Amino acid sequence: MKISVIGAGYVGLVTGCCFAEVGHEVICTDNDPAKLKVLESGRLPIYEPGLDRVIEKARQKKLLRFSGSAAETIKGGDAIFICVGTPPLPDGDADLSAIDNVARQIATEAQSPKLVVEKSTVPARTGQELKRALAVYSRKSGVKLSVASNPEFLREGTAVEDFLHPDRIVVGVEDESSEKQLREIYKPVLERKFNCPVHSPACPDGPEPKFLVTTINSAELIKHASNSFLAMKISYANMVADLAEKLGADIEEVMRAMGMDPRIGSSFLKAGLGFGGFCLPKDVQAFIHLAERSGVDFNMLREAERVNVHRIDRFVDKIREALWVVRGKQIGVLGLAFKANTDDTRFAPAIALIQRLLEQGAKVKAYDPEAMERAKELLPNIEYCKSPYEVAEDSEALVIATEWDEFKNLDWDRVQKAMLRPLILDGRNLLSPKDMKTRGFEYRCLGRA
Repeated sequence: MKISVIGAGYVGLVTGCCFAEVGHEVICTDNDPAKLKVLESGRLPIYEPGLDRVIEKARQKKLLRFSGSAAETIKGGDAIFICVGTPPLPDGDADLSAIDNVARQIATEAQSPKLVVEKSTVPARTGQELKRALAVYSRKSGVKLSVASNPEFLREGTAVEDFLHPDRIVVGVEDESSEKQLREIYKPVLERKFNCPVHSPACPDGPEPKFLVTTINSAELIKHASNSFLAMKISYANMVADLAEKLGADIEEVMRAMGMDPRIGSSFLKAGLGFGGFCLPKDVQAFIHLAERSGVDFNMLREAERVNVHRIDRFVDKIREALWVVRGKQIGVLGLAFKANTDDTRFAPAIALIQRLLEQGAKVKAYDPEAMERAKELLPNIEYCKSPYEVAEDSEALVIATEWDEFKNLDWDRVQKAMLRPLILDGRNLLSPKDMKTRGFEYRCLGRA
């Protein structure tokens, strides 16, 4: 099938490349010429494990191409997936102007019937507004434009795996034709009829993904409800971590036991610096705003957001307590991305933490395996190092802000010798307190006595 993707960010790029991987003809566009130039050269504007192999293979098979022309992209697809950004407005609501702009472009340029699929994360009832916009803008052409919702559940760092081996595919539709078309699009994924680039060549054993058909409103609500619940799990773990620390308990032991209960599950029960990235903070704010606008009390979610915001305050207090005076001290930071296996620094706790340290007069140097170029746009006035060992050199404290495996496997004896004061402040509970103390470190973490 011929598929068009509008928007080549994290979601659009993974969506387009993976659809091509399973055999569809895909054309993708974006309003950023620089990004398209990078993609047309065979390189990637983002770091996402495995995506480089997928895009190279799809281009070799001539199943994937990029175009700077929205008109060409719209005309070339039977189904058009909208993957544009919906950033937060100052009041927390989602900015849907890009969706409206794409609707105008589709209605103006389409010359044959199209299925228009929301892939961007949007508030409930956006699909109804999209339908109305398409109807208004296409009055003169009379082209039939159907609307569906297909929320993404991709995690940065495992997005290719998540797309090709999902636990469920949710589609919100209003007619049988749209459902049938989406089933056909996802048929290779549902039946695993492709050579797996992640587990090449065989796919892992396990249950086939569930194909859930809902209304458009429900599909939109499912995405926001899912992300907001995950955010609450993280904030709950952090809240219990503070209590565990006061009582002399170990949050890792507590969360491990909690996660063994199948009613709770172990994912996202991890204490640390809080949730970041572009999805969870933005989606939580938008969901709260949607609830308030609908007259529904969402104070529970607002409290989860408050707990998350104050994680940086709590950790800065730990640093100040350990160092006594922060001003003038050299502090090394390991990790700048909001999580491991990505270069995304949007709403990253590490960025917020460093900004606070700079405000208090600290001298900061940092290292991240993938995110330093992006971080330089946000933090131009810190020293960027070529390795963790360079960060450790003459530092009076070393902060772990992102849970990269590379940091877990460092030569910690070498780090200890390089530091002016061997003080580790582990914001991700990545290391073993016993092991660090044995190696001669002062070691402080979260939720562990």
